[in-house]
Amino acid sequence: MLWQPPLPDSYTAMTDDELVNAITTRRAQLGDQLVILGHHYQQDDVIRFADFTGDSFKLSELAAERVSETGAKYVIFCGVHFMAESADILTPDDTSILLPDLSAGCSMADMADYEQTVDAWEAINETLKGTHSRVIPICYMNSSAAIKSFCGEHGGAVCTSSNCDQIFEWALAGGEEPLKPGETIRILFLPDQHLGRNTAAAVGFDVKTQMTVWDPMDSAGMGGNTEAQIQNAVFYLWKGHCSVHKLFRPEHVDQIRSEWSGVKVITHPECCYEVCQLSDMTGSTEGIKSAIENSPAGSRWAVGTEVHMVNRLAGEAAARGVEVRMLSGCQCLCTTMYRIDMPHLLWTMDQLSQGIVVNAVKVHPQVKRWGMIALQRMLDIAQKKTVKALAK
Repeated sequence: MLWQPPLPDSYTAMTDDELVNAITTRRAQLGDQLVILGHHYQQDDVIRFADFTGDSFKLSELAAERVSETGAKYVIFCGVHFMAESADILTPDDTSILLPDLSAGCSMADMADYEQTVDAWEAINETLKGTHSRVIPICYMNSSAAIKSFCGEHGGAVCTSSNCDQIFEWALAGGEEPLKPGETIRILFLPDQHLGRNTAAAVGFDVKTQMTVWDPMDSAGMGGNTEAQIQNAVFYLWKGHCSVHKLFRPEHVDQIRSEWSGVKVITHPECCYEVCQLSDMTGSTEGIKSAIENSPAGSRWAVGTEVHMVNRLAGEAAARGVEVRMLSGCQCLCTTMYRIDMPHLLWTMDQLSQGIVVNAVKVHPQVKRWGMIALQRMLDIAQKKTVKALAK
């Protein structure tokens, strides 16, 4: 986590109305120079000022499009650090990506560090020597730019929770290289074991025999695995997780079904395998949003994802006669996203109005190059799938 200096007292002493008025004024002054992005998990007080709302990659794409259209020089990302990195990769070099609070990180992304990834890569490949195997690294969007770059440099790609199955299919077919006779593909998936497990299981792989967890903290250097486990597994799932989605448990699904007749349970694939297996549906943030927005009046939904998003969906759905509630009564809050608030947003904008760029998130050129390659592979794969679907 990066350190964010305390704000001047003048910002924290302001009332909500004063903050809203000041941010609105600054926004008007900065005009087309500025794009503000708000992630679905962001609190309402902040997201009201966003030009675009969405999931992390969608926002980065929208920012790049807006910058291209208007020549905007600044993008304020009301999200977390890895999201700002992705936006920096996708936007021109002369665009500044600002994170209002530098301490807004992602615990999941932090669970996969570059040096540990290199160690795992070397250990796995050494163990597989003589087995005619090739390992392709795939990383979730919720990873650092360094991890995205590693995947790009080693023939892999990035994925989102909505296209992870497509990326797995691409990798298992050989990825960037045609399969050689007798060659088998293995996938190192970082950093969320649950998305990897749920996706691989959904396309037919056995959770117990074809997947193994790679623990980067294992002192023996084998990720907590035996040589046989490494040689038998198709998927090496990094021991990482989302601190929000980890809070949902199987008993929450059982409880909601006993209390609320006719309820449909929809959960994010970052939830554990047991929870997703008990759910009626799983989906990305955009998938969850779409499912509820398109549901008929009278339907009931219990949603397993971050509380701010669920509350926002519930408020919008109530007007259509659709009932939405959290899957669990526990506070499933993204605490690092919550660090972005109105005082930090105003401070960032005040500095910009004086020509001062604060909290700029800049990815090293070499990291940016390989990270863009990994992202572009994902985009190309998704585009091919779309073309094939339209041709049917």
